Amino acid sequence: MGVQKGMVASWWNHLHNQHHAKPNCFRKDPDLNMHPILFSLGKTLSIEELFLIVTYNIRVCFMYVPLMGFKSFMAYYWLARYLESTWFIWVSQMNHIPMHIDYDRNLDWVSTQLQATCNVNQSWFNDWFTGHLNFQIEHHLFPTMPRHNYWKVAPLVKSLCATHGIEYKSKTLLTAFADILHSLKDSGEHWLDAYLHG
Repeated sequence: MGVQKGMVASWWNHLHNQHHAKPNCFRKDPDLNMHPILFSLGKTLSIEELFLIVTYNIRVCFMYVPLMGFKSFMAYYWLARYLESTWFIWVSQMNHIPMHIDYDRNLDWVSTQLQATCNVNQSWFNDWFTGHLNFQIEHHLFPTMPRHNYWKVAPLVKSLCATHGIEYKSKTLLTAFADILHSLKDSGEHWLDAYLHG
């Protein structure tokens, strides 16, 4: 991660593991407190983090500016960053933001995962577009499983949910995108409340 993005691996591992432990729980899910790098207000970067960010950007500039020229490189660099971040936000948030966001209610682990995540229906396009993260329920229940295997365990998870009366939610890609837009007002109010009272 440090080589590819200029980030320390511990940053991702810390955020990802905490998010998977308590998804959509205020004060426990770091995705609801996005300030480590994206909004680094009030957070001091470690020397290692700062070093990786600076050296990554210097290395990228030295590799591409001589080939493309400064203006072309800057246009390419910021367009690529914009497309990547936009894609990542849509793919990751369509499975979380429209779902239940609240303070931790100490539910069992499986119920916690299922109330905070949903799937997007399987299709070759959805699998490709999301990198198999359209199976967000399975991703949360089996976070170390290779993503291309989620479709294999999905029927077992559905059966488990049906047996125990837990909702297993799956929807179309267009519905998932529309749900993000509909939930922005509510989630913005939740985030503001957590920020002001957290």
